[in-house]
Amino acid sequence: MDALHARYPYLQSSREAVQAAGVDLADLVERDDRVVARAVGRVTGAIEETAVGDPDRDARVELLSYPVARVLVSLVDENVLTRRYAHAEAGTAYERFVEELADTTELKSVRRERLTLEQLVAEFDLAEHVRPDGEWETATAFSVDVPTYLFYAARLRGDEWRLVNRTVADGRLTVDREELYRLLQQAVHERVSEGLPLSVPPVIADALAGEVETLAETLADLDLTREIDTVVPELFPPCMTYLLDQVRKGEHLEHHSRFAITAFLASIGLSTDEIVELYRVNPGFGEEMTRYQTDHIRGENSPTQYTPPSCATMKSYGDCVNMDDLCDAISHPLGYYEVKLDDADEDELEDWREREEGGATEGSASK
Repeated sequence: MDALHARYPYLQSSREAVQAAGVDLADLVERDDRVVARAVGRVTGAIEETAVGDPDRDARVELLSYPVARVLVSLVDENVLTRRYAHAEAGTAYERFVEELADTTELKSVRRERLTLEQLVAEFDLAEHVRPDGEWETATAFSVDVPTYLFYAARLRGDEWRLVNRTVADGRLTVDREELYRLLQQAVHERVSEGLPLSVPPVIADALAGEVETLAETLADLDLTREIDTVVPELFPPCMTYLLDQVRKGEHLEHHSRFAITAFLASIGLSTDEIVELYRVNPGFGEEMTRYQTDHIRGENSPTQYTPPSCATMKSYGDCVNMDDLCDAISHPLGYYEVKLDDADEDELEDWREREEGGATEGSASK
């Protein structure tokens, strides 16, 4: 176990180092408080700051805290935590390899194994799919085949990532070094997410029961539903589907109904401009007032970021319509949407903001 493994615990060589050391996970969580504490720190940091916290100086502690953190995430077993943890690990990995790959100075006084870009690409079996325009360490442009690009760019937001805005030739397109780093960050995200939640033996679960309870309480204290940034109208709860249909038809909505759909759309990632555009078809549309109200709900011009009402409140206002079986088990519209997102197949998760122009957005949003 060396510093390279500690910095990049998701590498295959890091896994092999743990296996070669013959570490017994059950014994580790019962006897090594330092490793457990660092694992808790990784998960707590993911919950509170979307980062995994400061690394331990001991490479062994830092490396072993990673598999223990994955166990903790699995025992809490909340989808939002799994996503947030993978995001935090991937973000930390990105910061580390960007810094390391930018530092090409070999200091004689510091002798440590370094990660190269070629090694990082090969780690995710991408050597056949990504080609540098020159030497790996000095290249500024990289050719990527389209399937690989689409797979890793799927979660990246911004028009620059849309395939229609890229030049494709012979099934390949070009990315610069920073863009390649972002794609590799997504590869780390996929690696960290792989297999979660794990099946944890009872003896390990029992040993970590206190830590799991603490993490669950920390998670419950925060409103993490605002982490959702995927807009798939086909998966909306029935109440929001109905209200969105009313908006798109230009129908008048009562204040509470308008607040509910606006807060819902803002909570799942729509910008003020996108929400204002939806209301433009309303006969009584006033852009200045609509923008002000939307910004207020989003917390842009107010001290509070509002979330949509609970299911109980929606019922009391008469906005709970067309209930389905899932509604009976859910207490909040965002909870319904999160379950639908988690259960959906990959091909069902195309964000309407990423769909081809020509009416796909409007048609989908009105279903």
